Amino acid sequence: MTRKNALVVGVTGISGANAADLLVAEGWTVHGLARRPPEDLPGVNPVAADLRDAAGTRAALAGLDISHVFFCTWARQESEDANCRVNGAMLQTLLDGVTAHSRLDHVALVTGLKHYLGPFESYGKVKPDTPFREDQPRLPYQNFYYVQEDILFAEAARHGFGWSVHRPHTMIGWAIGNAMNMGVTLAVYAAICREIGRPFLFPGTPQQYEAVTDVTDARILAKQLVWAATTPAARDQAFNITNGDVFRWRRLWAALAADLGVEVAPYPGHPTPLEQQMAGQEGTWDRIVAKHGLAPHPLGTLASWWHTDADLGRELETFTDMTRSRALGFMDLQITERSFTDLFQRLRAERIIPPRG
Repeated sequence: MTRKNALVVGVTGISGANAADLLVAEGWTVHGLARRPPEDLPGVNPVAADLRDAAGTRAALAGLDISHVFFCTWARQESEDANCRVNGAMLQTLLDGVTAHSRLDHVALVTGLKHYLGPFESYGKVKPDTPFREDQPRLPYQNFYYVQEDILFAEAARHGFGWSVHRPHTMIGWAIGNAMNMGVTLAVYAAICREIGRPFLFPGTPQQYEAVTDVTDARILAKQLVWAATTPAARDQAFNITNGDVFRWRRLWAALAADLGVEVAPYPGHPTPLEQQMAGQEGTWDRIVAKHGLAPHPLGTLASWWHTDADLGRELETFTDMTRSRALGFMDLQITERSFTDLFQRLRAERIIPPRG
């Protein structure tokens, strides 16, 4: 492979930002696309484009000669029908814009475990078989992941590029203002608990508290994205991606509390959603920011109560088989506890959350 000219779509998100960091570190030319891409990402050339504007997207991509696309974005809609329509059109617009100007070698699409669980409005209506395997049949419901896959397959056949699909579990990693970042949400939750003298209570279901599960560090997803894009045997494959270990929240919760310096509450045996626990706590967060001189991010920018409630509120067992990529040589492993503690350490260093103590 001689051309290493990457376009990371959704470079401000948790998966896109970490993919861009790794690509830069490995010597790629990296272009980061977003509606408002930051100008100060080291080694990343900003590309401003709105994927709902086909003409504007095509113009923004002119002259870049992209070899590899890493599609790491989505736009949440009010229904799955709208998700399918909007997110399918975004991918189609991007691929039309790139192929108008570039000869692509590979496109990587990041989706997730709703491939196996169903979208939010059909979540868990069909009990999934675990561990999730990439060859399991699609569920009989609308799912924008399926729509995006079909667009990707059709465009790959039309233009002759290779593809990969990557299905992470709950994402843990550095990103601010991302709606799917459980790690930042839990760190903020712990800070509020400390401030108001409330113990750190696991908010989810008994099934999630007791069951075996896994998560995906954004850094290991980035490694798999680059591996699949540069490994001939991985061409035209879908891959699950998790840290490679499994855990139970009943043990990990106490470890996270210890790192965050907050007292653990006994689990009450039923869900207590964060949206309810944290309702009206904006003023508390503002007080924490002022007391500790933190970066002035509003509570709603950092914490995504609804998404963490959705993850921890499942009544289904959810964990993933990694055999397909292991058999092809992807052997990276990430210890889950360190995924969280590494993130918490950076959040403290960047003055996003208060220090321990």
